[in-house]
Amino acid sequence: MIYLDLLIGFLEVGLFSFGGAYAAIPLIRDVVLVHGWLDDEMLSYMIAVSESTPGPIMVNLATYVGSNKGGFPGAVIATTAVMLPAFLIILFIMVLAKSLLKNPYMQATLRGLKPCVIGVILATGVYMILGNCYVKAESRVDITAILITCGLAVIYFGSRKAVKKGLSPIGLICLAAIVGVAVYGIR
Repeated sequence: MIYLDLLIGFLEVGLFSFGGAYAAIPLIRDVVLVHGWLDDEMLSYMIAVSESTPGPIMVNLATYVGSNKGGFPGAVIATTAVMLPAFLIILFIMVLAKSLLKNPYMQATLRGLKPCVIGVILATGVYMILGNCYVKAESRVDITAILITCGLAVIYFGSRKAVKKGLSPIGLICLAAIVGVAVYGIR
């Protein structure tokens, strides 16, 4: 039964995750929480781990959840299910690419999806920031988390002003990890 749930749950995520991994996070969150596979806090940790490890976030999350709930077969099923729709869609688009992309209705559809994807990614970012800024056990605001988030944002955007390329995402992730260990490891 768990294998069927993993297959259907992650097929849904794969089918409706337009806009990439960040746009898929709310879908993954919904599927994972509805089935009770992870709680909200553990999901936030897994998003952070999935972002800092090689590979797409969606695939990393599907693999982790599948492995956690169904062992190796669960990991294979969840990972395959989340990737299969995109693979088939791209295969289909490649066959029809020349005529399909020139179609004004398809161009209008793609332009219409962009604001939606931007909104979903922005909402996910705000949700993660707000979720990160509360100490779960005490339900109070974690000023340290807010200061670290603001500091990292200043460093990221400041480095883009100072240097054309700015700080790489890998550098920012490493810096965040070092700051997290230094600040939260001391407590």
